[in-house]
Amino acid sequence: MNMILTSTVNGLVLSAIYILVALGFGLQLSIMGIFNFAHGAVYMIGAYVTYGLSVALGLNQWVSLLISVILVGASGLLLEKFCFRPFQSKPTHMIVMAIALIMILETAVEVTLGGVTRALPAFVPGIFKAGSISVDNERVLAFAIGAVLLAALTFLIQKTKIGQQMLAVAQDAEGAALQGIDTHRIAATATVIACATAALSGSLMATIFSMNPFMGDNILLKAIQVVILSGIGSIGGVLVGGLIMGFLNAFLPVLINASVGEVITILIVLGILLIRPKGLFGYELF
Repeated sequence: MNMILTSTVNGLVLSAIYILVALGFGLQLSIMGIFNFAHGAVYMIGAYVTYGLSVALGLNQWVSLLISVILVGASGLLLEKFCFRPFQSKPTHMIVMAIALIMILETAVEVTLGGVTRALPAFVPGIFKAGSISVDNERVLAFAIGAVLLAALTFLIQKTKIGQQMLAVAQDAEGAALQGIDTHRIAATATVIACATAALSGSLMATIFSMNPFMGDNILLKAIQVVILSGIGSIGGVLVGGLIMGFLNAFLPVLINASVGEVITILIVLGILLIRPKGLFGYELF
């Protein structure tokens, strides 16, 4: 029972992180029509910025986290304007640009800081205990922040004017432009949100797991799986897809070998897509 409860908590933590990262990835895909493969590298950069500010410069760790989220989020404006917007009508070129960004960011970090595995100090050290359950405070914190931010993003998308404009652009960019919606502004907003949430997620996960220049590769794979499982074009479906992926990745390693668990997770996703090619809530992939 204790193992089940602990795995459930881990599943919630992983789900919250996967959803945050996949939501940003999905926003860019739905609004801009690109698979931003550099999203995982941005996740990594967010963790290293927080690490550099808090460990190297000695700033308060919470202040470092806030600065990291703001700086990396603001960099989304530059990415959208100079890296993605010029190739808006050329999806292949945008993918090549995203891959180039991965190589540039990962190589820059590896060359300047080395490929040594590092650990970001805990924001809230200690263990949370409730009955027979013992969980690192960092996992509880990651889930709490993820849940609050997810609720805020859901409110933003569903209830605010700019959120409705995002949904309109995601459904029909040309029709939205004809209605007077500035699609470039919406794309820039989506990219800022994506980069900010990636930086936050990377910083939180760097306190739970180790960090290295290639830490974003695995989370990118998870984000792609969540978005495809949820259905391309479905923002709300990311919640369900993230929960499925989070619990699969929390329970399978406990029951079987971790590598085998990864394979089974991918097979489950493929199996669902064979039954529903459009994903759980989206439209046809091909």
